[in-house]
Amino acid sequence: MNTIPLLDLKAEYHVIQDAVRSAIDNVLESGQFILGEAVEQFERNFANYLGIRHAIGVGSGLDALRLALEAAGVRPGDNVIIPANTYIATALAVSAIGAQPVLVDCREDTYQIEPELIQPAITHRTKAIIPVHLHGQAADMASIMAIAEAHGLDVIEDAAQAHGARFSGTPCGTFGRAGCFSFYPSKNLGAYGDGGMVVTNDDELADRVRQLRNYGQRVKNEHIWKGMNSRLDALQAAVLGVKLRLLDRCNEQRAAHAARYSKTLAGQGLGVPVLDPRSTHIFHVYVLRTSNRDELRAHLSAQSIQTGIHYPIPIHMQTAYLDLGHKQGAFPVAERTSREILSLPMFPDLTDAQIDRVADAIIAFSRARH
Repeated sequence: MNTIPLLDLKAEYHVIQDAVRSAIDNVLESGQFILGEAVEQFERNFANYLGIRHAIGVGSGLDALRLALEAAGVRPGDNVIIPANTYIATALAVSAIGAQPVLVDCREDTYQIEPELIQPAITHRTKAIIPVHLHGQAADMASIMAIAEAHGLDVIEDAAQAHGARFSGTPCGTFGRAGCFSFYPSKNLGAYGDGGMVVTNDDELADRVRQLRNYGQRVKNEHIWKGMNSRLDALQAAVLGVKLRLLDRCNEQRAAHAARYSKTLAGQGLGVPVLDPRSTHIFHVYVLRTSNRDELRAHLSAQSIQTGIHYPIPIHMQTAYLDLGHKQGAFPVAERTSREILSLPMFPDLTDAQIDRVADAIIAFSRARH
């Protein structure tokens, strides 16, 4: 029995290999491997895609968040509000600049940060909010932006899973003072290595991120900030330039696959993704919810169907963040969902036959349990 992978990057490469090889050859011929025209061109194209003034390529999604926070003026001792059920990189970016991550629980239906819990978490030390557009769907940016404006807080969007997603017609990553993207290979817009991007309409913030990513220098050998080395690789920018042209089509394919999953699995007593009508959903991952998650995962594995868990351990229960002082039960929704969510195979080249085979295996499991 052929394995159905959680993600199939080989299939994607086979479709675009000629264009990718040509783009890489152009970089090799140019001899510009650090920044240069390939990076600048991709930055322009990505900014145009989002309808925003500045896009600054950096080394990773984590670096994008860290640099955006620092450029926005977040300092050691400041508080930054983040969801409890995000990937740890969101918290690590806050910690990296000496600030304190303040966790807020998520919604039961969409798993996005719960806006009603943000306001009670705000203190005089709060400097910023990082909403995470989880799984490929937007957080409630109308409520979050209203709260931020009322309290004079910066919003730094974590759009690492939301390339091309929109909230009320506006692209994710363009609401706040800055938006941050990851180009990790598994993302909807993924490189063939690490990479990230900070996007903003703030000219001053953009200039500072450009300087901070390149050793803090304004011009060569003139260093005005204690910066870092975090520059998007030119070869990765060339690959991303090819894939950006296909992003909307690939997102549409993912959405169609998700609709087929949800329609087939309806009525089985399982939690299929809940769609916020204000947001598009690009299905970075397709997350099913069941109280029998581990048993279902083992059943699917026995059927040669790969699955994932995004994410099995909430931040406050990670050893690295026990110093926040939260006990089990502090964020009940995040904790409960972490025990019940399961990511099914999802990628543009997934076939209807593969989707049906996954769904049939899940239905057989569900019926055997009842």
